[in-house]
Amino acid sequence: MKPLLLLAAIVLAPCMSCLLNADERPFVRVSPRDARYFELSDGTPYIPVGLNMIAPPGDDLSGMEDWFRKLSVNQGNFVRIWLGRGFFEVEHGRSGIYDEAKAKRIEGLLDLARKYNIRLKLCLESFRHLGEGSQAWAAQPLHLIENGGTATRTSDFFDGEASRRLFQRKLDWYAARFGDDPIVFGWELWNEVDCIREGNWKAWTEVMLPELHQRFPKNLAMQSLGSFDTESKRQRYQDFCPIPGNDVLQVHRYLDLGAQLEVCRGPVDIAAADAVHVLLETGINKPVLLAESGAVEPSHSGPFKLYSQDTAGIILHDVLFAPFFSGAAGPGHIWHWNIYVDQNDLWRHFARFAAVVQDLDPAAEGFQPQMLDHPRLRVYVLRGRTTTLLWCRDAQNTWQTELADGVPPEKLADVKLDLSNLATGRMVDVYDPWRDEWSQVVARGTEITLPEFSRSIAIRLHAKLSE
Repeated sequence: MKPLLLLAAIVLAPCMSCLLNADERPFVRVSPRDARYFELSDGTPYIPVGLNMIAPPGDDLSGMEDWFRKLSVNQGNFVRIWLGRGFFEVEHGRSGIYDEAKAKRIEGLLDLARKYNIRLKLCLESFRHLGEGSQAWAAQPLHLIENGGTATRTSDFFDGEASRRLFQRKLDWYAARFGDDPIVFGWELWNEVDCIREGNWKAWTEVMLPELHQRFPKNLAMQSLGSFDTESKRQRYQDFCPIPGNDVLQVHRYLDLGAQLEVCRGPVDIAAADAVHVLLETGINKPVLLAESGAVEPSHSGPFKLYSQDTAGIILHDVLFAPFFSGAAGPGHIWHWNIYVDQNDLWRHFARFAAVVQDLDPAAEGFQPQMLDHPRLRVYVLRGRTTTLLWCRDAQNTWQTELADGVPPEKLADVKLDLSNLATGRMVDVYDPWRDEWSQVVARGTEITLPEFSRSIAIRLHAKLSE
């Protein structure tokens, strides 16, 4: 058994940093050793293990603290928060006026993050129109001129100089209040900015990313687009990735039976891996994250109805493992943190992913993702300089078979893997994330026989790679 204590000490963040004041804690940055991965400003590797957690369940932070505690106990170190809606929304009464009581809530949020050593990605805005659209939840009419704002309509909010200056003043307010805080992973301009009803969101982003960097020079800056579920989104993501100042290439993708793309309707690991591959194939040397994922009813009409049956957490497992093993800078970040992760008590899965990546330094390894052919498994490989990781997923076990059809996962025995050209060592470490058990197997030539497992299993090869 490999002690998970090593993970907290080496991979995720130094344990001692829990005791540091905010000014003494290192910041998250893109690694200068390999720009596809993150590290802390003191050189410690950082893999963002966590999820979306937009707001607390009640009218105070107690419920969110319970979630933070459960995540932290299970080796999580990252949460994404929305500041532009509901509980944390400081600009809600009048355009350009910021609520001091809501600011205190954000201060409390940052205190919780420091307490549990969780880095926060703070998303600034999420509305999609100023009142012209049909989605009432997505409206923000206070920015209209007739309501005391600066915009004549949504397009004017993004394209008009007065509205841009107003947003920049909001950035000034955030910087004065919450700037230079290393517990902040980074600042995200907008949630799914391409879903706005009108206006040149790309030009607006090109203006505002440098503004973010100017005000938060020690934090990452980023932008996000909507769910990658149509062919047109492929080109949109590819066109968006080269935008200067966007430190992290983010993608959103869900299991969605109403999606145009067939890949979104199939196995979750394949959908997650494909989304990461599309961004990696741009050749832009930046970290890639599957920043939102999970499962929804057709065309995002609600949470997936089969969530209630997924008490084993197979969807969460695939969202966590598939992106990282496909070349992303971290695991995927699930969306339905409350009605899926917490309600089904699936927090253990974060620790199971963390166990596989403990004491890894991805930037030093220079991992190269690839796939191994196998008649029964999808074998994802991260080939590094001194460590090679494999994640083996049973291709005959999916959300469809297990959740929709009620077919239990098959116990696979005597499964053999040919590790030709991957390692020269004889002893191979194997981890069963469903049992939370490590074991060792002996390679016979270039072949190993895996211990009995169901659904998936992970492998670490520590020997130097063959040339």
